[in-house]
Amino acid sequence: MSTRNIVLFGQSGAGKSSVINLMAGGGIAETSNSANHCTMHWKEHPIAFGGYNYEVFDTIGLEEPQLGIDGYLEAIKNAHNLITKLDNEGGIDLLLFCVRAGRITATVQNNYRLFHEFLCEKKVPIVLVLTGLERELENMEDWWDKNMQTFHKYNISVAGHACITSAENLEGRSQQLYEESRQLERALKLSQNGQQAVCEGNLPVSRVLYRRSELERIPIGKSNGLVEKTKLAAGRFARVFLL
Repeated sequence: MSTRNIVLFGQSGAGKSSVINLMAGGGIAETSNSANHCTMHWKEHPIAFGGYNYEVFDTIGLEEPQLGIDGYLEAIKNAHNLITKLDNEGGIDLLLFCVRAGRITATVQNNYRLFHEFLCEKKVPIVLVLTGLERELENMEDWWDKNMQTFHKYNISVAGHACITSAENLEGRSQQLYEESRQLERALKLSQNGQQAVCEGNLPVSRVLYRRSELERIPIGKSNGLVEKTKLAAGRFARVFLL
């Protein structure tokens, strides 16, 4: 059985490690509220559920602009290296964009643009995973119903979404929501045409390939860091986000 590649990204504190643990049904990824413990490159997590094998690549995204252009350059380099690696190994089946429910910041928009638009050229399906909804009193899906137009306003278009709580050891209604989240994550599948996410069935997943972007044709990486040409290209891209 082939393994499907999933890239999970988002800024520090969005709940990426908790989402991995949610999908796996156990604590395989270390969680932390500190930015000092964020994923500096990427971590691979093999996860089997729903009759399929997945390789989930947990990677850091762009951080808040006040961290400066160097942080943006590092995040862009890291994202580029991961996408190139997976491209060479056959492709990416799904992007999982982890966002903590709340106000849509410039950083949320920029992470979407970097992975979905710039690196993958809108050719890889993307699913939005909204975390931090354990205190929703009735139905977590209500949050999406009330806020989805805001995502559309900021040109964040996704193939599907999952409203979840990634918190554990909760009591009462919150514990019930956690169990519902696990089932939703386990059931989430790509449709054959890669245009929407479904919550049941055994639809085959199309492996999505995409042509390399302009940045991928620029040499990346030497022992002393980015080559000068890459610095210029990534710098221009970063400055667009910092404006």
